[in-house]
Amino acid sequence: MRDAVLTMLTMQDRMNTRVNDNWRSQGYSWHRAIWVEAAEMVEHHGYKWWKRQEPDMAQVQLEIIDIWHFGMSLRIMQGDDLESLAQTLATELAEPSQPTPAFLDAADALAGIAAAQRDFCGRAFATLMDAAGLDFATLYRQYLGKNVLNFFRQDNGYKEGSYRKLWDGREDNEHLMELLTAIDTDDADAEITLYSALEVRYAATD
Repeated sequence: MRDAVLTMLTMQDRMNTRVNDNWRSQGYSWHRAIWVEAAEMVEHHGYKWWKRQEPDMAQVQLEIIDIWHFGMSLRIMQGDDLESLAQTLATELAEPSQPTPAFLDAADALAGIAAAQRDFCGRAFATLMDAAGLDFATLYRQYLGKNVLNFFRQDNGYKEGSYRKLWDGREDNEHLMELLTAIDTDDADAEITLYSALEVRYAATD
């Protein structure tokens, strides 16, 4: 797990640097991004006791992946070298903060730490993963895919506002999930293969 976490930390650092070379010193409010994403995640799950709601767990898990992006970014910004941080996070992820609670309680706990302490707790995140039925292998696979998509977005005008998020009437995330099923994420060229597949599909929807 440590090696996989280190790979993801390295990818996240590279993505953030793609957006801003000096991102570590900018004081970005990663904690706020975490609790906002948590709120969106809760919307996908449903929390309204006054009406019938069906949890959309696929979307819930995608929001958890986004939270992981922001959580890693916050911890990197705090200053530990990536190898030490990888070991720390791997340890935290292996030790959920409590036996698997109800999903909404796990969401509250993670968002509460982000909002009140301006921090990201790996153990609370591990608890949330358990509550959402998200294992580490799936976290890694979906993170790799979303990281590649984020690079693709930046390379195609996301920051400038010219990127098209809808392809043939569907969001790019949906296309990503389809393409990801054909990718072996253990392959050394997985990122390149996935990026190329995104290029082909994006060009075909001009």
